Amino acid sequence: MKVSEFKQALAPHPTKTLRFVLPTGGLLPPHAHVTELARLDKQFVDCGGTYRTASVCQLQTWFADDTEHRLDAEKLLKIFAHGAKLLGADDLEVEIEHEAPFIAHFPIESIEAQGDTLVIRLGIKRTACLALDQCVPPALNRATAFKPLPTFQAAGCCS
Repeated sequence: MKVSEFKQALAPHPTKTLRFVLPTGGLLPPHAHVTELARLDKQFVDCGGTYRTASVCQLQTWFADDTEHRLDAEKLLKIFAHGAKLLGADDLEVEIEHEAPFIAHFPIESIEAQGDTLVIRLGIKRTACLALDQCVPPALNRATAFKPLPTFQAAGCCS
């Protein structure tokens, strides 16, 4: 979701508190708040030798013992207003950085109003080969060459 879309989703609901839902279905604590708004610019070379750049808007979430703290849409919009000069554009993708229990980055899948809350559903960010034409032998079916690893239940692989 782009910054412009994210702000448009927040704007009609200034008093609603925000709840973040992880891809697993778990919820961040209701007292989680945004501690940083950042523009991250990445310069890199892919495995095929092509130089690339990527930029995102990252919101870092955090929570502590302040269990009475609540982040509402209006406060987050004010954070965006303060950071507008830093972001430079509203067409950056927004991702959430959260320690869950390790630092992970989550794209935003959707935002929906539920009562007095705005539910922000987070998706999964995946890696990808950007030079498949150079890395995958032509005889392999590219659709099956790079499938995500399966998730194993503890009892399933070790019993």
